[in-house]
Amino acid sequence: MRRRELLKAGVWGLGAGLVDPARSLPAPLSPDLPDSRLEETEEQQYSISIREYLSREALKVTTNSLADYPDAEAFRRLAPERRRQFWEMMGFPEFPEKRPPLNVKVTGVIDRPQYRIEKLYYESLPKLYVDANLYVPKNLQGKAPAVLYVCGHEEHQKVTYQGHARKFAELGFVCLLIETLYRGEVLGDHDGPRVGKFHWYSRGYTSGGIEMVNGIRGIDLLVERPEVDAQRIGVTGMSGGGMYSWYIPAADERPRIAAAVCGTASVASHVANRAVDRNCDCMWWVNSYHWDQAGLGALIAPRPFLIISSRLDQYFVIQGARDVYRQLKRLYTTLGVADHLNWQESPGEHGYDKVSRTTVFSWFLKHLQGKNLSPEEVGDIDQLPEHQESWDTLRVFVNGPPPGDCVRTIHDDRFVPPDLPQTSTAGTIAEERRRVVEKLRDKTFRGFPQTAPPLDVKLEYDYEFWEDGAGCRFSFTSEEGWRLHGYLVSLPKTTPRPAPAIVGLRNPGVPMGLFGEDQLLGRESAEPVARLVIEPRGTGDTAWGEELDMHVRRASAWSGRTLASMRVYDTLRGLQAVRHLPFVDAKQVVLAGRGEMAAVALYAALLDVNLRALILDSPPATQNAPSERDGRGPAIEMLNCLRITDLAQISGLLYPMEQVFLGQIPLTFAWAEEVYDRLGPPGKLLKLRDLSAWQPS
Repeated sequence: MRRRELLKAGVWGLGAGLVDPARSLPAPLSPDLPDSRLEETEEQQYSISIREYLSREALKVTTNSLADYPDAEAFRRLAPERRRQFWEMMGFPEFPEKRPPLNVKVTGVIDRPQYRIEKLYYESLPKLYVDANLYVPKNLQGKAPAVLYVCGHEEHQKVTYQGHARKFAELGFVCLLIETLYRGEVLGDHDGPRVGKFHWYSRGYTSGGIEMVNGIRGIDLLVERPEVDAQRIGVTGMSGGGMYSWYIPAADERPRIAAAVCGTASVASHVANRAVDRNCDCMWWVNSYHWDQAGLGALIAPRPFLIISSRLDQYFVIQGARDVYRQLKRLYTTLGVADHLNWQESPGEHGYDKVSRTTVFSWFLKHLQGKNLSPEEVGDIDQLPEHQESWDTLRVFVNGPPPGDCVRTIHDDRFVPPDLPQTSTAGTIAEERRRVVEKLRDKTFRGFPQTAPPLDVKLEYDYEFWEDGAGCRFSFTSEEGWRLHGYLVSLPKTTPRPAPAIVGLRNPGVPMGLFGEDQLLGRESAEPVARLVIEPRGTGDTAWGEELDMHVRRASAWSGRTLASMRVYDTLRGLQAVRHLPFVDAKQVVLAGRGEMAAVALYAALLDVNLRALILDSPPATQNAPSERDGRGPAIEMLNCLRITDLAQISGLLYPMEQVFLGQIPLTFAWAEEVYDRLGPPGKLLKLRDLSAWQPS
């Protein structure tokens, strides 16, 4: 459903009732606060664009990526906790040390003069089967080094990349070539947010995490093989496989070396150059801790690591790759192993060339076999058509995948919603609320500024409505660079001041000068209150075209925040600004939100303990639901929130705050209703057609 479809018909124009120029202007609303009003000579402040903001924040992540590693001692001290954090951001906060059995099944063997190919599959997670080809050299003298080859996003991957595995086998390596979740023999789902499944961010899920675990279980398989020397295992791949060649050794200390081809760039580059728009969702993690790719490299260090990037790569722009390499080079130098990090630039586009392939082979020979052969001496892969195995020859599931295979459903199977809180008293509700808030601040709202800038509330101009009395526009600073606006849309002249206030959140897609929230602000109510609107970023003056939504939502998540979490922060700051207004009773503020802004309002109410009441019109039923495929429409995803709570649970945890629902309450809110019914006064949860009969507590 589009945002505009969520807005009810019949909007009220802010500009439609402005005072006639011939009439006298109303008295200033803040005569006692002259420093809060714009002087005639003072210029208005404006916000930066969302693209400028995201590029700035991504650059901060890149700049600070290795700031915590000033010396070797800090590196050794921090590595275990950083590795745990990485597992968590890949969707596995508690991956068990005792892993389920692999249940390896060999479905066929291909015999060739220098090696054999075992067609096999293994069970990475319960019922998650990974198809693979294992290339085993003949005439081995003792245990051999091994290579885990992880594929990129090509179709028929075992065919496309067979030359690499064959060459490794000819050089004396056991090579396990595994296909991806996305384009293996059973086609699974890599694409989440970039096809509208933004709730993956809320779940804390990334398809890259499954590829990482599939690779790690491939290492488990190699370790169990009698031909393999478990102390001499390496990982390599290109494109998606290049990124997984970062993931796997970062998460698992067993690989002795790694080589990543065309899978390297900083988040600053991804966002500023909009390469994030072209990349698959498997190419980044749920960035709860604001990491850049150099942070993964710190988990690979001090092991030998080869980075190869292409100068004309549109997915991993070369300047961003160079930035990552330079950061890592300083760390490797600090650790005294500068020669363990190597860098090579290829002249062409995204992909392999002869030099990059032979450099990888030479790197593996040096570090896993102790042979110093130049790339030219090693030679390239055999690409003669007559020497290539066919798809049917290499296919593993000759009779179809195993029964119950969950490749197509793993993105849903991995998600376990949080249990409903076990609460019986107001005290246990309060305790659970504190726990949830603490978790959210750590896992979901780390993107909030550590130090808030001054609010700098300014009354920009006054106006008057013929029937409703005075109004004004005010501005405040939410975050550095974001100068947001709010409006006093009505304050009857007879209302004693300071007055209670209802503060509504402007929805995206509402044209400037219109609010359309008469019902939400209680204009039918006879209660004398100030009715205000605040405009979180992406609404009002800071709105952008819907065609930018996909980029904004993905780039935000890659840099450690979401659009909804930014709007929660803006709402909290807007409430602070409202409480600074001299005509508002700071202790009598009500927050109101409709549609997607009802979700924002729920989280803001959870974090702002001083609200008098909360008004929700048509709140979403859950955050565990996809958005529109093109990225337009309501944006309510927040990093990891569904591992902690959901909208309906937040509503219950707000007890005893008064809540007013306009229209239908989603069925998912039954637990919140039950909490209010069971605990009773002073909490109130009301269902009303409009606010005409509402008498606030």
